[in-house]
Amino acid sequence: MTAVTELLPLLPYVVPAAFLAGLVDSIGGGGGLVTMPVMLQTGLPMHLILGTNKGQAVVGATSSLWTFARRGLIAKERVGPALLGGFAGSLAGAWAVLLVNPARLRAIVLVLLLAAAVVMLLPRPKARRDVTFHPARTLTISTIVGFYDGFFGPGTGTLLVAAFAAFEGDDLVRASAHAKVANWASNVAATILFAVKGAILWPLALPMAVANAIGARIGATLAVTKGATIIRPVAIGVALALTAKTGWQIVHG
Repeated sequence: MTAVTELLPLLPYVVPAAFLAGLVDSIGGGGGLVTMPVMLQTGLPMHLILGTNKGQAVVGATSSLWTFARRGLIAKERVGPALLGGFAGSLAGAWAVLLVNPARLRAIVLVLLLAAAVVMLLPRPKARRDVTFHPARTLTISTIVGFYDGFFGPGTGTLLVAAFAAFEGDDLVRASAHAKVANWASNVAATILFAVKGAILWPLALPMAVANAIGARIGATLAVTKGATIIRPVAIGVALALTAKTGWQIVHG
């Protein structure tokens, strides 16, 4: 077990990263792309990094979901399938990552970080007006992306936003709102499992969670008031920064 005194010096690095992650994640997804590279620099075991990152993210996800819901941007019929799919998929993904050999997990995480950054750079699908809501489609999207969120996490919001825009006809603001429903459920499921397995370092996760929630509240408000004009630039900016950071990680080990 890592001593609290060993974790305290890490707070000046991980707490600001959590605030920025909450801000970015609420606007266009990709908050994990901010915290994960910082967490990788701590030298902690990978399962603890993934668990702690998930433990801090759940509060920010709750904050931004509440902001979107309060502004009436979430369709009630989408809530059930998104919650169920996100929770079940994430639980399976978190269980799977706990079974991976820790010696191989770091390499897998670095590859997934790079892949997530590339995905964020791809053009976002435009809203399709010819699409009608279908519960099974929302359930399927939420389950598949939820599994990825439980297993890894960074870029989950971006994947959900893109999927809901392409397959459910949402504009970027409403896609962000509906993504938060599935993402909240996936965060809760993974956090529960990681906590039960002792994979969350709470002395880091709790201060990070507070910072993440503050950032998420600000980000959700910006997303609602500024709309799509701010969502894409922020997401691309984070992806570019992460791509450079991940390249440095791979080269220098």
